[in-house]
Amino acid sequence: MSEADERMRRWRLVLGGGDADGTGCDLRGADARMDAALAAVYEESGREGGLGASAPRVARWLGDIRTYFPSTVVQVMQKDAIENLNLTRLLLEPEMLEAVEPDVHLVGTLLALNKVMPDQARESARAVVRRVVAQLEHRLAQRTRAAVTGALDRSARTHRPKRAADIDWNRTIRANLGNYLPERNTVVPSRLVGYARRQRSVQREVVLCVDQSGSMAASVVYSSVFGAVLASIRSLRTSLVVFDTAVVDLTDQLHDPVELLFGTQLGGGTDINRAVAYCQGLVTRPADSIVVLISDLYEGGVRQELLRRVAAMTQAGVQVIVLLALSDEGAPFYDHENAAALAAMGVPAFACTPDAFPELMAAAIERRDIARWAEHHAPVTG
Repeated sequence: MSEADERMRRWRLVLGGGDADGTGCDLRGADARMDAALAAVYEESGREGGLGASAPRVARWLGDIRTYFPSTVVQVMQKDAIENLNLTRLLLEPEMLEAVEPDVHLVGTLLALNKVMPDQARESARAVVRRVVAQLEHRLAQRTRAAVTGALDRSARTHRPKRAADIDWNRTIRANLGNYLPERNTVVPSRLVGYARRQRSVQREVVLCVDQSGSMAASVVYSSVFGAVLASIRSLRTSLVVFDTAVVDLTDQLHDPVELLFGTQLGGGTDINRAVAYCQGLVTRPADSIVVLISDLYEGGVRQELLRRVAAMTQAGVQVIVLLALSDEGAPFYDHENAAALAAMGVPAFACTPDAFPELMAAAIERRDIARWAEHHAPVTG
């Protein structure tokens, strides 16, 4: 194939417009099948008749896209097909669930369908959710434990370190700069600053308060995985609460994030004030507590009461952080007025990616300036 023909072939694949694309290039073999797989989802007419409601046709299409595209692209195409072509009901069939590429978005869709699934499909759905949770734990758990336990150790300072290995030399030198002896070119450390030995008792209370309205599906999945990881750290007392217009405490299921996810009910309205009121009641040590509200802030409850409640918690010493999303989906939609009102009270509201969340929790445990942290680590919100 000449260089010019190859260029036309590539343009034909990009444009995907058949005879009307102006390239005059016919696709054959794998190129034609790849083009047909894309056309089934992204062309209004669908030269191959779209996917329709035929389970065999969808199964063949799933096989084709997995053959011709990498898994990250497959996940995007599946998500678009489910949303654009209304294929959600086909996910109630076990054979479909066995054919799809599992990812966070698919888990969110399955959780939304949970209550209408037949028993056989529910078992297949549970297997899909279990695979995704295992992948997320493999990716995120070790880093989260390392970041959080390191922050807990650093936050426990002592002026009587028992071992040389426990001395924080950077802080010790800064604390003793007034004792510098120029003739000896040294600092005399009359005051030591070190790390306390790891404590077995609870050092921080963490409350994850998660909006389970339909737009927060990915955030619910990630929050469940992070909640389970945080609950495994003995120095933390971790609670996880989900809400729409009702509030459900799922803390007793943190040992099994799969069961926890099936205890959620995506969709419905939102009463953030009621959820925050419940979480406020879980706090027993305000100065050592971190409440992470994960919500788009579209409040269906009493807005002014919500703001007063958050203000009361912060004044009591609780560190309140609002995440507009905990996902990789980019800039989220959220209530700008409520976010601005919270920011005016010193409560930062921003989106956070799953990869940045461990460092966020470490910063919160160390009482660093979270608003400044967000400026450097959080994605831009629109």
